[in-house]
Amino acid sequence: MILCVSRRSADPNAVTEATSRRELLSDPPLGRQAAGLESPQRHAQNAEKPARALRSLRSLAARFGSAPEDSPAISRLPRPERTASDFEGGGARQSAATRRGHGLRRGSDLLIATLLTLVFSVGVIAKEAEGEDWPQLLGPRANGISVETGLLDKWGADGPPLVWSKEIGTGYSAPSVRGERLVLHHRVGGEEVVECLEAATGKPQWRHAYPSAFVDPYGYNNGPRGTPLLTTNRCYTFGAEGKLVCLELQTGKLIWQRDTDKDWQVPPAFFGVGSSPILEANLLLVMVGGQPNSGIVAFDPATGKTVWESVGEKNWQGVPMTGWPGERTVQWQQWEKQASYATPVAATVNGRRQVFCLMRQGLVSLNPTNGAVHASLWFRARVNDSVNASNPIIVDDHVFISAAYYKVGAVLLRVKPAGQGFEEIWRSTVLENHWMTPILYDGFLYAFSGRNEPDARFRCVELKTGKVMWDRDEGWPPHSTPQPKVFGRGSCILADGKLIALGEGGLLGLFKVNPKELEEICRWQAPQLRHPCWAAPVLSRKRLYLRSEDRLVCVNLAK
Repeated sequence: MILCVSRRSADPNAVTEATSRRELLSDPPLGRQAAGLESPQRHAQNAEKPARALRSLRSLAARFGSAPEDSPAISRLPRPERTASDFEGGGARQSAATRRGHGLRRGSDLLIATLLTLVFSVGVIAKEAEGEDWPQLLGPRANGISVETGLLDKWGADGPPLVWSKEIGTGYSAPSVRGERLVLHHRVGGEEVVECLEAATGKPQWRHAYPSAFVDPYGYNNGPRGTPLLTTNRCYTFGAEGKLVCLELQTGKLIWQRDTDKDWQVPPAFFGVGSSPILEANLLLVMVGGQPNSGIVAFDPATGKTVWESVGEKNWQGVPMTGWPGERTVQWQQWEKQASYATPVAATVNGRRQVFCLMRQGLVSLNPTNGAVHASLWFRARVNDSVNASNPIIVDDHVFISAAYYKVGAVLLRVKPAGQGFEEIWRSTVLENHWMTPILYDGFLYAFSGRNEPDARFRCVELKTGKVMWDRDEGWPPHSTPQPKVFGRGSCILADGKLIALGEGGLLGLFKVNPKELEEICRWQAPQLRHPCWAAPVLSRKRLYLRSEDRLVCVNLAK
């Protein structure tokens, strides 16, 4: 818990609260013992660790400040009872002995507080130095930002040192890393495969496969799009056909599975299922896309049982289609697609825990415990053949969303104090994010923008105003080369004060984080990678993982 709390203060742009991060650092409490997620003995051992540390601090403090062995280490230490002799004339003047005793205890309090602060600080420094997990889409805080330090400031013409490279199945799913386990979800022949590799070497650890007949209707590859979610003992995946699977992380043993396509009325999606699951409020939240009101479904993470379902016809029927002439309203149809390629984002706004979901129809804010919808906003392109694929960004009471199709652009919203609606701050086409979720840092958004290859641009935009700070053309002729010399519609993450960008043809770049001008430090074309590289880079323990359609590459970014 020390590292979790300290890491929040180290990252001012983190929007996922400590409670959510705790759910990623340990298994969900719901049904924990019943599901075998954590034994009572292990739970007791883990619970005892903080107590042992505090006892050690008390013992050390006692050597300097005569603190009693059973005194709390954080709260104020007990004071001796005052007597009449401690006061003179009704005043507050204490005896010298009492003042000395209280002084010792105040000194002990101060010492313990200092020691605890040192423990917190050392923990953060150690975590930054050794590296951290990347257990879900866009990393531990789901914002594409890592606290790791000690990374390369630049690399030469040969790029960062290669650790390993592996041929893999098809798909656009990014890998996830927990400890020394890397989990990849990909398509091999007629099966979707969840495979665990040793993160440092790429050696296979276990493999779970199931049949898949998915065929992308637009001719893209048939592999999974969603990214695995890893806890201490569990691995959750969501396949291209809507298979939701829970496995034991250590062994790959099947715990439970659900076929969401059959369990709910899910109209055929444009590119299959593309959302990733998240854990929030002790529930597994998945954007299933079912009809008529099962756009998002909550599952018991221990058993896979349905807890609630929400979003659909009841939210969108009769809603004005903003931007259409004459303000047409939504006439809900049973074949209306709800599947989104964005992933839910949890945050505390106006003192209330909420989950923000950019569905195919638009943005929804809901209560994670019961699925009750607080507010919704229609936000989608004017044509049927379109998707929303970039995650919402939440900071304070503001929400940023963007899409790439047909100039829908981006909008910054303010959540109303009562939570029952959104107020528009600005709307523009300065960012048209296809699948990349922008990196928000110090009030500025860094992102690749554009729907198609010729439209691609790399931009920095001020969040509060929508002002473009800098812009570079990254467009290229489609299908002209498997390794374009530009980044195209790339993706990037932020670590050690720099942007790490992966172009859609395997071009790896390093940039300074500077809203005043675009400063490229270095670039390198990974020879193993070719178009399409549409999964964001993954960083864990100074190792950077890069994925193309059929290959996974690991390079070393340690200084």
